This record gives sequence, C-alpha cells and structure tokens, in this order.
Amino acid sequence: MTRFIIVLSVIYLILAFYGYQGIKTIFKNSWVHLGYAVAFLSAWGFFLIKALSYVPGSAMRGGVALAGGIFFSFFMLAMVLGFFLFLEDVVRLGVFGYKKIVGVTEESGEFLPSRRKFISAIALGIAALPFGSLLYGMYRGKYNYQVLKYELEFDDLPDAFDGYQITQISDIHSGSFDDHKKVAYGVDLINQQNSDVILFTGDMVNNTADEMEPWKEVFAQLSAKDGKYSVLGNHDYGDYVGWDTAAAKAENLEKLKAIQKDIGFDLLLDDHRYLEREGQRIALLGVENWGRGRFKKAGDLQRAKSGIRKEDFKILMSHDPSHWEDVVIHDAYHFHLTLSGHTHGMQFGVEIPGFVKWSPVKWRYKYWAGLYSELGQFINVNRGFGFIGYPGRVGIWPEISVITLKKKKALT
Repeated sequence: MTRFIIVLSVIYLILAFYGYQGIKTIFKNSWVHLGYAVAFLSAWGFFLIKALSYVPGSAMRGGVALAGGIFFSFFMLAMVLGFFLFLEDVVRLGVFGYKKIVGVTEESGEFLPSRRKFISAIALGIAALPFGSLLYGMYRGKYNYQVLKYELEFDDLPDAFDGYQITQISDIHSGSFDDHKKVAYGVDLINQQNSDVILFTGDMVNNTADEMEPWKEVFAQLSAKDGKYSVLGNHDYGDYVGWDTAAAKAENLEKLKAIQKDIGFDLLLDDHRYLEREGQRIALLGVENWGRGRFKKAGDLQRAKSGIRKEDFKILMSHDPSHWEDVVIHDAYHFHLTLSGHTHGMQFGVEIPGFVKWSPVKWRYKYWAGLYSELGQFINVNRGFGFIGYPGRVGIWPEISVITLKKKKALT
C-alpha cells in the first residue's frame, strides 16, 4: 500500500509540475502561480495524511473519502492539462528538430519555440471541466437520486399481475454514507413510489456488517404491500478485509444476514418465493453472488429454481450482470426479468436520454446500466443507490428503478 502511494505521489507531482508550466504561460501574476502550487500541494498533503493512516478494509467515509476525492480531482486536472501541453511539446520539439536539420538560425538564438498562451488556455479550460465535475459530484452528485421508470410487456404474465409494480434498489454501500438526512430522503423517495414489492440486489455494505448499524432504522422504514426481498453482493461477504480467522469472517456474514432480517428483508440465498395475487402467482428467485473473473461465484441457479415450474413467470435477482450474460439467458428455463446492479455505471459518465449513454465501465461490462433484452429475456442493471471509492457521482446518478409489469394485449 505504501509503495503504491509513493508511486502515485511521484506521478502526481510530475503532472502537477508539468501543468505549472502552462499556468505560468497563461498568467504572469506570481500570486496565481503560488495559488496553483499551494492548492496542488495541499491536496497531496491531505491525501497522504489520510491514506497513510487508513486501515485497509475499514469504511471509507468522512476525511478519508474526502481526501481521496479531492486528490483524484486535482490528479485529473493535472493529467488533462499535461496531456495537451505534451502534445504542444511534441510540436515544439518537431519544429526544433527541423530547424536543426536545415540549419535555420534565429536572431534571438532560440531554436525551441516558446509555449503559446492560446494553447495553454484551451488546455486549462478543457481540464477544468472534469475537475469541476468531480468536485460537484462529491458535493451534490452522490445524493442526486433519480427515479427511473420502465414498463415491460409479457405474453405470459398472469392476468392478476397486470400493472404489478416493482421498485428495485441496489448497491447501498452504507459504509460510504456521510449524510443521514439525504439518505433518509432517498429512502422516503423509494416509499413514495408505492410499489407492490421492493427488491434489493446486493452490496449492503462495503466490507463489514457494522457499517450498516447506523443506518438500520432508516432502511427499516422501507415498506411495500408484498414485502421486501434481497440478495447478497460481492462486497457483503467480507472478502476485501484481512480477517484474523475464518470464523471471524463467517461471523461477520451471519451478522449481516441478521441485520437484513431486522430491517425486514427476506434474504434469498439460492432460493425462491412465490408472489401471489387473486389465486395466481409469479416466482421470485434470488441467487448468491456470481461474477465473472475474480469475483465470487457462490450463486447456484439450479438450486434456486429447484421446486418451481418451467412455465412459471420468473423474476430473478442476481447481483452481477455478467451472471445473466454468461449463465442465465442460456439456461433451459426462461427467466422473464433479471434484476442486477454491481457496476454503479462506474459513478462516472454521460447520459442524455435518447442521445448518448456512455461510461468507461462499458469496456468491462456489456450490460452496465439500464434495461436490456436478449433472447426474449430482460435485465435491468441498476446504477446503485450508494457509492464506493470515489465519494461522488458524475453524470451517472444514484438510481431507484420502478418497473411495471404489463400483460401484452392480444392482437384482434
């Protein structure tokens, strides 16, 4: 960890010094130069103090998260600014090389062209966009809850469930929360949807069950006519903590399960329930975490569906959308709707409905945010209620999904 901090600091300081050259080109006032240096060094110092005192596996909230977020914001500013200055330097060196080859001399005796103020100003302006966005994301974006509504039609939906409404939330990450009032507002917003059922698709905590203790009463306020159901996400198992013993890790997981029960969630561990209405029913299944690559593959779809009929209308809760892509849609059973989370949309991207939907996370996950359909089956990848790592959100806002099931009308 210390070695990583040292390497990161060296890169940061080099980029900051490189960007300083552009600031000197744009502004001739020495106070501006000093302000730039103080700001960058202060962000670095704050980060060092918090990072070196951070205990791996503990909740990243408060000063630790703030220091990391501010440092990352300044890092991005220096990196973008440095990128454009580097391109300008390539041109400057090219001109210098040409002059040397052809033997051009200048009266000033300088072969290397000086920096152009216009280029440095453009570079600073572009660099300021992600810098300002990241700071805004920490200040307002992380609690900018959005209610996204979808309506899905199915031929075989039982008539009694026509108009049935589901609210899905995912990735609470309670260990990152730092504002009780705003979290309570988000919970109230969920209840305002007045859905028939609330489904939570994993990652209640970052690392340990204790992170949820201060928030139990808030989330216990969640209510729905047909109850609240949940599954586990990869962070819920405590895999990212250095436990003293295997028994301590197992005890932590059991404590989290108990907390979910106290809150009122029916935790589905490779199991299923039936939701009933007017003598008809639909199957609700939940699997433990199953993720591609290094992520835990604890989920057992075959066990979860044991005891349900192939012709049943089925809703599956599975935390990681790679499970849907790699396993679920290829299963002999037809899972009408799968609900996932996990990606957070990387908490960073650009979304303008109907025009653009982009985040760097798309390079890792094919299905990374929103509604998708393959082989006649749907998945909704919730962008997450909370946040982790970077203590904010930019462009990819915290989400409350509201899905209404509709019976497809027969053509006459």
